[in-house]
Amino acid sequence: MASLCVWVFTDISGMVVEVKQMSTKDRLERKKYMGVCSNIQHKESQNYTRISEFILLGFSEDPKWQPLIFGLFFFMYLITVLGNLLIILATVTDPHLHTPMYFFLSNLSFVDISFTSTTVPKLLVNIQTGSKAIGYEDCITQMYFFLLFAGLDNFILAVMSYDRFVAICHPLHYTVIMKPQLCELLVLLSWITSALNSLLHTLMLLGVSFCTDQEIPHFFCEPNQVLHLACSDTLINNLVLNLVAGFLGGGSLTGILFSYSKIVSSICKISSAQGKYKAFSTCASHLSVVSLFYCTILGVYLSTAVTQNSHSSATASVMYSVVTPMLNPFIYSLRNKDIKRALKVLLGSLARKWDSPLNLSYRSGRSSNKMPRVVEVLSGQPHLKSKVQSRDSDSVSDEGGLRDAQAHQALRINTCGVTSRTKRFLLLQSVPYRLLTAT
Repeated sequence: MASLCVWVFTDISGMVVEVKQMSTKDRLERKKYMGVCSNIQHKESQNYTRISEFILLGFSEDPKWQPLIFGLFFFMYLITVLGNLLIILATVTDPHLHTPMYFFLSNLSFVDISFTSTTVPKLLVNIQTGSKAIGYEDCITQMYFFLLFAGLDNFILAVMSYDRFVAICHPLHYTVIMKPQLCELLVLLSWITSALNSLLHTLMLLGVSFCTDQEIPHFFCEPNQVLHLACSDTLINNLVLNLVAGFLGGGSLTGILFSYSKIVSSICKISSAQGKYKAFSTCASHLSVVSLFYCTILGVYLSTAVTQNSHSSATASVMYSVVTPMLNPFIYSLRNKDIKRALKVLLGSLARKWDSPLNLSYRSGRSSNKMPRVVEVLSGQPHLKSKVQSRDSDSVSDEGGLRDAQAHQALRINTCGVTSRTKRFLLLQSVPYRLLTAT
């Protein structure tokens, strides 16, 4: 219609001489065309006005399903954050895990926490408040970080596959090749590439005009769903989005497949079955995570291309955006003995600190005046520590035995009413339990 309007105006300007000879009917018809064109231009200007917010339709509009959806996503988000945080703490606190493999694993856990935190908290807030609106700037920001952390997941998995390739195919040169400087450089390049990719798509989206339809049939601002709401031409946006996704995602997947093809060929050359099992167990956890991540993404977008159902696409997107980051800590902790050992040490140290008798006394509101009395008795008997260390010796003098008896009597008087938790504390301080329980 816009081209028709231009033709009409051009036709009018080019036939000025003939207007005088037109009949009244012809003049009315030309005025009618001019009025239609002006109305079309006015409607187009209204449709391309800048919108202030979008509406995230989510999974269901039925109020009775909202508490169930809220509880399910809150549970998955909590498990994701706690599980990946434990992986990070275990790799940082255990010196045995300060290797390239666990350095990449801690980065992957951080990316998984951030990836889930980009979408799930907004969904929980919308369910809790009953509002499904998200601001235009917030939607653009959410899409930027979604693309950023999705790309980082892709790159770090590819880097981890290269690490496993070097460890299995070139074990003698592993420490020479996988230096800390190279590991940090690979992670830095992953961040830079993913940031530039997400920035490119975000800047291109800022030039897109949207119609009055603001409803996104998803639980977050998914790039394809946002582009479907545009009134302007999005051919270039879709072309760039698909090409870059195919190049970066396909390139990383190709590198992973190449690395594992070399790994499998190297494992097949090992003669002993135990050696094959040991070599394969070092990369089994990573292979499980890679399969889960890429299979869910390919399943989501292939099913979307076939069915063209937006609600089914939103449900399937939960697999790679929420479920996969939640399962990664379980996969690595169950399949990896080093991680299990580090987690046991970490949880044991946290439990000992939490179970300290001083903390328990403050938490329970009990008076802690009995503990200083015991400490005072111990500090007043400097010979007790040496006698405790040599309590199994047969050559103890009578004078030392007398002093032990005096100390024992003092402990009996001053530890009256001391709880069992305090006795455990004294045991940790090398005080014999028999001195507290003897009659």
